[in-house]
Amino acid sequence: MRVALLVHETFPERAKTAVGLLRYGDDEVVAVLDRTTAGERVRDHVPDAPDAPIVASMADVSEPVDALVVGVAPIGGDFDETWRPDIRAALERGCDVVAGLHSFLADDDEFARLASEHGCDIRDVRRPPDDLTVADGTAGDVDATVVLTVGTDCSSGKMTTSYELVRAARERGVDAAIVPTGQTAIMIEGWGIAVDRVVSDFAAGAVERMVEKRAADHDLLVVEGQGALAHPAYSGVTTSILHGAAPDRLVCCHAAGREAVHGYEHVPIPPLEEYVALYERVAAPVSPAEVVAGAVNTAALGGRETGERAAGADGTVPEADGTAAEATARAAVEEFGATIDAPATDPVRFGVDPILDAVLEGHL
Repeated sequence: MRVALLVHETFPERAKTAVGLLRYGDDEVVAVLDRTTAGERVRDHVPDAPDAPIVASMADVSEPVDALVVGVAPIGGDFDETWRPDIRAALERGCDVVAGLHSFLADDDEFARLASEHGCDIRDVRRPPDDLTVADGTAGDVDATVVLTVGTDCSSGKMTTSYELVRAARERGVDAAIVPTGQTAIMIEGWGIAVDRVVSDFAAGAVERMVEKRAADHDLLVVEGQGALAHPAYSGVTTSILHGAAPDRLVCCHAAGREAVHGYEHVPIPPLEEYVALYERVAAPVSPAEVVAGAVNTAALGGRETGERAAGADGTVPEADGTAAEATARAAVEEFGATIDAPATDPVRFGVDPILDAVLEGHL
């Protein structure tokens, strides 16, 4: 499918969905809509992603497009009215619209009318199924190894680590798959449940359902984590995934240099060794799991372009380039590993193998 990504004034740093689709999706991205960087190209910002022009509006997209994808997931998931002209233009061109907002576009009267008039579909991937139930507590019985990525904060690299783990595991011949719990992974995989939009009583049950479904066909499941256990807004989602997935092992993701919860700077991130122990204590009553490895997002330390992966086309990881930024990043990774007493790496900058080794040890 040929798609355009709407990311106005957020690309690439705050356009997590768009960057995830560029890095891991199968659809052909023909254009990125961003008023701020219009006239530039994707590879000016995400060097190893498939290239595409960045334009100011849907009117500037000259190539055929099958769908317009909202590539932004703002805090609270609200619809930005400045996006309306581009969504309207897409529907009038006969394009489907895909969004991962809490505000459902299919419920908007104008968009619904235009979709009907022009034969388009509006897909709100955060809309949960109608038949969800409470958890039965049975995900721990599946015949597969279940790994959950957890974090010290939002936007700490849980989805990226999950996809890099699955990619590397498959390269080793392991039958691995993602369990998508957020809007970006759902768009990439074509299925899944956005757990943060599920009624709280059913959230763990939604995760359990996905784990049991995926375990029937795969040996290693990597459940994409959401939020953080000590997050003042999203801890409920994190806990539901932790208990619903009943994981065998945990991978803790952390953004290097971050000391407070992003967007809630008055809330400090707990000491990292205490945070790891907290995840293990909360998991233990339902399904004991240890943090066996750490993933450090060192992008804020410089020298690591958004979306750039450490592994080259042949799958190998380049040697250190000797830059000050890389030395700082390596030091941050080593410090994190020592603090949590587990192997650690930046999956993007240095490759994911140390995490994968820890995940697979004694399980497959």
